[in-house]
Parts: sequence; C-alpha cells; structure tokens
Amino acid sequence: MRHRLGLICMAAWLIALPARHAGAAAPAESARSKAAIARVTPPLQRALAEKKLTLGAPVFIRIFKQTRELEVWVRAADRRYVLFKTYPICAYSGGLGPKLKAGDWQAPEGFYRVAAAQMNPNSSYHLSFNLGYPNAYDRAWQRTGSALMVHGNCVSIGCYAMRDGGIEEIYALADAALRAGQPVFDVHVFPFRLTGEALASYKADRWHDFWQELKQGYDAFETTRVPPVIAVRNRHYVVQ
Repeated sequence: MRHRLGLICMAAWLIALPARHAGAAAPAESARSKAAIARVTPPLQRALAEKKLTLGAPVFIRIFKQTRELEVWVRAADRRYVLFKTYPICAYSGGLGPKLKAGDWQAPEGFYRVAAAQMNPNSSYHLSFNLGYPNAYDRAWQRTGSALMVHGNCVSIGCYAMRDGGIEEIYALADAALRAGQPVFDVHVFPFRLTGEALASYKADRWHDFWQELKQGYDAFETTRVPPVIAVRNRHYVVQ
C-alpha cells in the first residue's frame, strides 16, 4: 500500500502525453484540458477584468506550505504583478523544509520554473504541471526525486494537490500565458511567509539558513512586484 501511494505523483505525470513537435511553444492539450479551459474561461475573464487584468498575460505562482495557500499573480499593464486569486492547497505531504531524496514523501521548497512541456493535460490526477524538481540548486546538493507537481484530485505524496475546480483555473491561466508567449512561469515555494519576524521564530530550526536564502527572493518580489531573476552559484541561491 505504501509503495502504491508513493507512486501517486509519478503516475500523475508519467501517463502518455499527446505527441508534440519538438520545440513547440504551445502546451499539449487533451479533450479533458480543452473542456476544463472552456468551462472556466468565461468566469476567469470576468474576474480578471474586475482587476484590470487579461487572460493570457504572464503569470507567477507562490506556494506557502504552512498556510496551505497557492497564489496566482498576473502581470498588469504597468508590468507589475497583481494578486489575482489565492487557492487553498487541498493536500501535501511531509513537513516544513526542502525535499532531499526520492521516496522521502516530502514536498519541495525553492525556486522553480515551468515551461510548456511541463504541462500535463492527461494527468492521472485531472490536470497537472511539473515543478521541475530537482532544479540547479537541488542538483548541486545532490537531492533526488522526480515528477513533483501541482495537480488535482486532492491526494498527494510529495506533490501539491488542489481540488479539481482550483487546478482547472490555475491550469487555464498558465496555459493561456504560455500560448500567448510567456516562455516559462516561475513558481516560488516557501515554508511560510518569510517576514523577518516569522523567520526569527525558526532560528533554531535546521533549515533556518536555507530559508534565509529563500527570503532573498521573497523580499525582492514583495518590494518590486516583479518576479526576480534567480541564479545558483556555489550551491547557493543568488537574486540578480
């Protein structure tokens, strides 16, 4: 039973995807994804218009483990990002801290990027997108694992699971942005909101220094409302 549950996130990704031309910018699609996108597009467009935002504008996602929140931000006309909607995360596994190895049942933390090829319209768990774990930082620390995603069906071992209605909206927003020309969208995953006060309360935690690195990216976006460019140098995150 434990082994079967451990395959949930992998199965959500490793179902056969429709063939796409190599290098194509548009995400793959399926009857399921097209039906979901058609269903949620009218209410999304109305809600976006209320905030003077448009469907197809670039998106940015932040995830906060402790409060089980996923934020979708959309770029406005002035190129700053506006919070469009906060979705409750239905389920994730593990505790606060990064994922270290395959099979540890831990959901990752860090800075990730999602391209069109990482979108899965045929997921075993409704719809999904692959976070891109392990990223350059994870690999520098020899962390292992694969197929770590945001998906539907409200069940997860190592992934961030949403309710199906939520993932449909999130997927539609990301799909539209990628089709409109956004090459990748950033997903920043934090243990909690990294204010100075919050981080100070975890000073004795083994991951305090790691979270201090994540705070650079958190603070940059809080200040500018533009997703920062983040690199990895000498096994550390660097905000450029």
